Amino acid sequence: MNQPKDRARPRRRGILPIVALAAIALGGLAFVYGKAAMDANKGTRADAGDAKLVAEGRAVYAQHCAECHGAKLEGQPNWRTRNPDGTFPAPPHDPSGHTWHHPDRVLFAITKDGGQRHAPQGFKSGMPPFAGTLSDRQIAAALAYIKSTWPDEIRRRQDTIDKAATK
Repeated sequence: MNQPKDRARPRRRGILPIVALAAIALGGLAFVYGKAAMDANKGTRADAGDAKLVAEGRAVYAQHCAECHGAKLEGQPNWRTRNPDGTFPAPPHDPSGHTWHHPDRVLFAITKDGGQRHAPQGFKSGMPPFAGTLSDRQIAAALAYIKSTWPDEIRRRQDTIDKAATK
């Protein structure tokens, strides 16, 4: 029993609008969730050009970071040499250190979650997590302050690294 050809076509046409609507719905969900993720990170951007955020960060840094990383962001002596427990001394956050070699999201994650959670296998980090101590905005502010102390060339280089990591 052969079905007439014109009966098969309406079924295909009926599927096309459903597929199109599903694609539109999925695209809409992706847009909404993507925008929500961007909005959620809006207040945690480490913007060294935001004077208010940098001022807040200076205070956060002095209270929570300077003890290990130095009041002038100089880090601890011999920061490239392992301590007896296998950790390294706190590195500087000034241009002589490697902080600027990392994108903002990595710096943020290490500060929030602690260094060990993001360390490569076999590496022992002494960086504690600040998730229970500092808000996301305070972490972003401290990072904005650190970045604000770098020379323009270092800031441009770190910005390039940051932009490449977000692509």
